[in-house]
This record gives sequence, structure tokens and C-alpha cells, in this order.
Amino acid sequence: MAFTEAQVKRLDGKLDAKHVKTREVQDAVLTYVEGWHVIAEANRIFGYDAWDRQTLSPRCVWSGMTGKQHAASYIAKVRIIVRAGSIAITREGCGSGEGKAASPGEAHELALKAAETDATKRALATFGNPFGLALYDRELAGVRNRKALDVATSSPKGPIAWDLRNDKGEKAQRFERPDAFTQALEEAMSGAADIEHLFALWEQNVETVRALNRHLKRERKNSDLVQSLVAHLKACAIALAKTPDESDRSPVPESSHGKPNGQTRNGHPSCKIDKSELLIGEPKRQRSKDHLRYVGRQPCLICGRAPSHAHHIRFAQPRGLALKVSDEFTVPLCAIHHNQNHATGDERKWWERHGIDPLPVARDLWRETQAQPDIDLAQCRFGQQTNRSHYWRLPGGLGAGANNAHSGLRLS
Repeated sequence: MAFTEAQVKRLDGKLDAKHVKTREVQDAVLTYVEGWHVIAEANRIFGYDAWDRQTLSPRCVWSGMTGKQHAASYIAKVRIIVRAGSIAITREGCGSGEGKAASPGEAHELALKAAETDATKRALATFGNPFGLALYDRELAGVRNRKALDVATSSPKGPIAWDLRNDKGEKAQRFERPDAFTQALEEAMSGAADIEHLFALWEQNVETVRALNRHLKRERKNSDLVQSLVAHLKACAIALAKTPDESDRSPVPESSHGKPNGQTRNGHPSCKIDKSELLIGEPKRQRSKDHLRYVGRQPCLICGRAPSHAHHIRFAQPRGLALKVSDEFTVPLCAIHHNQNHATGDERKWWERHGIDPLPVARDLWRETQAQPDIDLAQCRFGQQTNRSHYWRLPGGLGAGANNAHSGLRLS
């Protein structure tokens, strides 16, 4: 081996825990070493003039707008060449990076630099623990002072105590167990005098409920507690929204901890709520799998590809907690344009850039499936409908035929 004895000793050494950073991604804690540290280690071990870095085939895989900022994503391959005596050792690594900035040039620069740094770390990691190879081992045996790292990665990111607040936002009680918090919140919702107080109580505690849900998922514990809270909120709301005569027959439900199987007082089962009938009404969110399948068999509104995805127009209805808009507000988009649409921050502007108003299309599609509930989807070919001759597919993009019912979709 052409490496010196001192270099081999350093490459066989352990990675100090003080150089390891952590970040939380989708409720998981990831460990990594920063790019500057990896380059500094290469200079220290190999020498400032004994190694080279070459960036190969950088490529922009996506660019667009995210909200009011320009954004870009890059992938890159980096080649590391280390000169050890009379031989040259070559290693390669691939990486990706994203960037957001006020100008397109700055966004592309940030994304490319991030991709180069990521690829550099992957290439240098093959030389040993000092460059981050130790982090690929679940036991972290190649990390010095592992206890400090264990404390950092195991420390809870959410609250260790759960505060119950009243409808005015004041702390009423603190609980150390999630089940005790959910039981107390259910009892408080059952005791709400009217629907305004019920919604105010939920609004003051919803952030704690979300944190509780993340905590249960991170700990891989039973997350049915959160689902039971949402179901109990619906049951309480429908009971409070009824007239006095109806309320006498179906009182506000008790906590599910006190009554098993979701029963209310006097044995009345909790019923599904129609939010459009509440005092503070919400729009109905229709669900129809047949309609979604029908929309998915239409050609893409942008390029005409088929089959498509049934895309829910996000601005068609007010946003709900983990709820999509009604299925009646869906239009066909191919996989490429569907991903582009969800990657943009302002969906209205995305449609305007393509010169299309999707709402009339969604309305017409919904009318078709509702007028023909027994439509045979098996006989409906991709991009063609047995009963819909006005749907178009023109070469070179989207257009409208002479008999097209959507001919008014292009925006001036």
C-alpha cells in the first residue's frame, strides 16, 4: 500500500462524535458530517496537494417556483483522485441537492453546490470512518464518544408533557401520559356548552394533538388515540348542531374511555357528521372511486398523454386537516405534470401559465359520471370515451375541437 504508516493510522481511526450532526426528517433522526469537515479531513490526511476533485455530469432535474421563490434540484457525480506515492486511487460518488432563492441563478448555484458536496462526501466516505463511513453502521462502532451521540439522537423532539388548554387558551392541566391527555380532552369536548365553545376548545389544543400524533409515530406506539379524538369531535359537533328536540333524543356523547365501542349516553351510537349542516358549515367533500377511475382514463389536460392521474384541484375548496378537496374537483394530469403541479407553491399561477381553467373541466367530468352512474369503465379506452366525442387530443399539446364542450378553457 502506498499510503504512509501515519496516513493508514488516521484512516483506521474513529470518527469523533463532536463532528457528527443530526437533523429530523419525517419524524426520523438522521446523522451526518458536514461537507467542510470532510474536505478538511482530506487535507489533513492526504495533504493539500495530494488529492483532486472533479465534478462529472452535473444535471438539473427540476426547476420552478416554490411560493414566491425560485427553486432547483440537481444531481451530480464527483470523482476523487488521491495520489499515494507512485499510484493514484480513484473513487466516485453521486449526490443530489436543492436550492431556493429570490433569483433563478442563485437557486441553481445553491442546488449545484449542494449536489457536489453530497457527492464529495459519498466518494470520500469509502476511505474510512473519518469521512463518515462509521455512520453507515447502525451500532456506530466506528464513532468515538458514542454516548454523547446517543443522547442527541434519542432526545425527544416533541413535548414530554401534554398541556390541556381551555377554550380561551389557558393551561388547565398537564399530563405525562398521552392516554390521560386524550381522555381529558374528550371529557372536555363532551362538556362543551355549544358548538362555538367546542370548536374553540379544539382550536386551542389541535397543535398539541398534532405533536402527540408525531410523538406516537416516532415511538411506534398506538396512534389510535388521535383518531379517537377526531371521531369524538365529530360526534360532539353533530350532537350540538341538532335542534333542542333532537338533542333530547341524542345527547352529547361521552368520552370513548367511559363508554366502549364509541357509544354515547343512553346507548346511542355516534353517527357520522355532515359538516355542511353545522352552524359553522363546511363544504361537502364528495368521494367516488368510480369517478376517479373515470377521470384517470382521460388524456392529460396539458400534453394529451393517457392514462392520467386524477388530480384534485387544491384551491377549489378550503383546506381541511389532512383532507383532500371533493372528488368532484378532479381533472386528468399525466404523471409528469401531476408531479410538477404538486411541486409548485401557487397552483392557480401554474394553471394560468398553461392557459387553462381546470374548474369547468372538473365540473363537466363530474356531471358525466353522475349522469351515467353505470358507465362501463372497461369499455372506456384511454383518451377516448364511448359517450364523450368532444374530448380532444391534438398533436403538440392541448387544444379544443370545434365540438369541444371545454372550448372556453383557454385564458386570454
